[in-house]
Amino acid sequence: MLRWRLISGSSIVAILIAACWLDARVSRPGIVLAPLVVLLCVLATGELLHMFRARGGNPSAWSIYLGTLIPVLAACAPIAWSEYPDDCPISRLGWLACGLAAGLVVAFLGEMHRYGSDSSSPGSAVASLGMAALSIMYIGGLLGFLIQLRLYLGTGEVRPSLAPLLSLILVVKVSDTCQYFVGRMFGKRKLAPVLSPGKTWEGAIGGIGLGAVLTTAIIAYSMSSSSWYLILVYSVILSLAGLVGDLAESLLKRDAGVKDSSSWLPGLGGVLDMLDSLLVAAPVSYACWVLGVIAR
Repeated sequence: MLRWRLISGSSIVAILIAACWLDARVSRPGIVLAPLVVLLCVLATGELLHMFRARGGNPSAWSIYLGTLIPVLAACAPIAWSEYPDDCPISRLGWLACGLAAGLVVAFLGEMHRYGSDSSSPGSAVASLGMAALSIMYIGGLLGFLIQLRLYLGTGEVRPSLAPLLSLILVVKVSDTCQYFVGRMFGKRKLAPVLSPGKTWEGAIGGIGLGAVLTTAIIAYSMSSSSWYLILVYSVILSLAGLVGDLAESLLKRDAGVKDSSSWLPGLGGVLDMLDSLLVAAPVSYACWVLGVIAR
């Protein structure tokens, strides 16, 4: 298991580095990474739909796929401009908000279209809408914040930097790795024995602490505009958010009665298993950059 985890993890890191390298060199920031996020959205939506059906849920598949994809595509809309106009009535974040609203409308349309048919029975529409709304918010909305981080433009900046997105990935994944290894070596007391039997208090506390120190050192060396203690706060906050994201997906898997969201990635599970901690940490990271907790 550890061997496959390392192989899969290394392959993903290599692909991500290559994509970021290319994206940093094109004239329109985000145009290389956007298709990758769209692909992850489609795959993750399929995994979540599989989990819904594992417990007897039967939401409209096309409306879940389309409704979840719309917020991601809407978040990518500012990429269409070589320079996003300052007088545009819709802000960069506003595109994501409009996409979420449109996605929810699509979910309603899907259930209205099939209501009363053989695939839908009275009393099931609300439950199906709830599943669709969860997919739209959890996958579409939170993935949209990854795009927002790539397109984030600080005060006085003329071109978005990769720093916000890379800082999120660095902090969360280093913390995940540290928690895993610290837990394996020293873990005794279960953190959430029902949701995630492998997680321990020792692994969580030690891993978050060690990961925060490591990422603080790396980010502080790379960006001189933020004080080290603010970067440390940023790292700890994101690590905690990542842990919540990991446990959130564990809740979905346990409720569906599956061990992994899928078997796409040997040693890691599925796309949702790879993204879970990033999804919840993404809006937290965005808030930290907007509020000035961390800066380039």
